[in-house]
Amino acid sequence: MPKQVNIHEAKTHLSKLLAQLKEDEEIIIAKAGKPIARLVPLIERLARRSPGSAKGKMTIASDFDAPLPNSVLEEFE
Repeated sequence: MPKQVNIHEAKTHLSKLLAQLKEDEEIIIAKAGKPIARLVPLIERLARRSPGSAKGKMTIASDFDAPLPNSVLEEFE
């Protein structure tokens, strides 16, 4: 169960709460006991993909857009 703190405690101890995010999955911030916000650790994203990075690594068949055989089309109907 996530730890819940009130707004005053969150403002006063923000640095400590951020350090706890490494151990806990999330911290709920509440106002008068009612949850209003959630602190969660930031997930590192993978490196950005660059367009064209697979150029020359794959080929598309010359008949890629040819009509499907009737036997295959019948399976979809």
